[in-house]
Amino acid sequence: MPYTTVELQRHRAYRKERWVKGFIRIISLTAGLAMLLCWVLPSQAAETSLERIKKRGYLLWGADAEGGAPYIFPSPDDPSKMIGFEVEIADALAREMGVTARQSQNAWDSLIPGLERGDFDIAMNGIEITPQRQEKLLFSIPYYVYTEQLVVRKDETGIRDINDLKGKKVGTLSGTVAQNILTAIKGVDVKVYSGQVEPYADLAIGRVDAVLLDLPIAAYYGKPNPKLKYAGAPVGEGFYGIAMRKTDEDLKKEIDRILIKLLKSGELKKIYEKWDMWNGTQEKLFTNIGNAGYVGLEASKKAPLYTFFPMLLKGAGLTVLISVTSMALAVTLGLVLTILRLYGRPPLSNLASAYIEVYRGTPLLIQLFILYYGLPNIGISLSPMLAAFLGLGMNYAAYEAEIYRAGLMAVPKGQMEAALSLGMTQGLALRRVVLPQALRIATPGVTNDFIALFKDSSLVSVIAMVELTKTYSILAATTLRFFELGLITALLYFAMSYPLSLLARRLEARLKGSDR
Repeated sequence: MPYTTVELQRHRAYRKERWVKGFIRIISLTAGLAMLLCWVLPSQAAETSLERIKKRGYLLWGADAEGGAPYIFPSPDDPSKMIGFEVEIADALAREMGVTARQSQNAWDSLIPGLERGDFDIAMNGIEITPQRQEKLLFSIPYYVYTEQLVVRKDETGIRDINDLKGKKVGTLSGTVAQNILTAIKGVDVKVYSGQVEPYADLAIGRVDAVLLDLPIAAYYGKPNPKLKYAGAPVGEGFYGIAMRKTDEDLKKEIDRILIKLLKSGELKKIYEKWDMWNGTQEKLFTNIGNAGYVGLEASKKAPLYTFFPMLLKGAGLTVLISVTSMALAVTLGLVLTILRLYGRPPLSNLASAYIEVYRGTPLLIQLFILYYGLPNIGISLSPMLAAFLGLGMNYAAYEAEIYRAGLMAVPKGQMEAALSLGMTQGLALRRVVLPQALRIATPGVTNDFIALFKDSSLVSVIAMVELTKTYSILAATTLRFFELGLITALLYFAMSYPLSLLARRLEARLKGSDR
């Protein structure tokens, strides 16, 4: 029975009234929650960072134990125990606060983002006080005066100091002052590493011509090596500081007070002498002893984003080169492996099966480490580029082999039997009849793997290849502009991979059409 006009008007008015009442309830509930938060939060905000640490009973400090000696590293006698001069400083800070110290493991170039997120209370891991970092963080008074030391091979005669580096390959760590010094020198081929051991290992076997790093690192890894020596006097003097969040003023005051006490009592000097790190330069710490509000370097001007585009585009170009070359190797080798596995005779078929299972069952990162850092132990030294090509190509070949195998298995057996009955050899039948059909089936999967390879190419940064992801990591660690640069990097990856996605869809559509 249809509604009358009056009934429709009443129904609409009723619905409108219900909507208004519901809206008022939501507003009232929101206002009530806001009032509750306003009542609860002030009591929480009143608790300072220092009070939270004392209430918790331990000081959580962020550091990268993988970074190595003499900062923080596993004890050779007991790997479960961390040792290093910064471990002893952290213990002293915690002791003076009346708590214990706990180290929170974090990758070095992610320490500052982790600190800002609140993953730990302080970050202390040879963090240099720079203008860019001072814009976002609070720093304690300096606890160590560092300098940069150039190290070369024992038989090197052409490099006497930092002024002789033009045209040379020089290794350093990502996001450090040493890297900034090297990039400022025209004509230097800077090789960036993620760990402290690797650059000196590459220097010893001739992959780089020199290494520039902080003196404590050079003294621990470079000086004792009989194949290496110092070149010239230390350069680029600066300060290590303990990093804290901008809101933790109370914690900064307490840490500054304790550092001053450790300096005056001589405890800090004893720690440095124990680790063979005390030198005349450290006397400059005492000039800041009365100034707990140490500011350090002058703030630098923030560079516009477009100034980073050339480096990011260069990294993107290298990513494309690595991906395309590696995929070409993977496609070719994968096809050979599949044919050997399905049609070859033992032991070739067994070796092909073993290759596929081993490469699919072990991490790509480990494979890259073995290729680049492991092979020199048996006299085989690969360049970073060649190691990247081989590492990615050989790994993905195992996956391509399985895609091809699925394609070959999908071709009816009658196709091969019919070809053989016509007098074709097995090789000719495979090449003319079976493979063309199998490759049509496998093509979409291969294209999808190519897209995945673009992203996995970022792993080659562990072997001193500065592709797109590593370029982003270096720039972000230096400028602390993680979000803006990360967004640009993500867009560049999308711009490289999206055309491949379109190609994959078009190929799938064509293959479906040809099947019909």
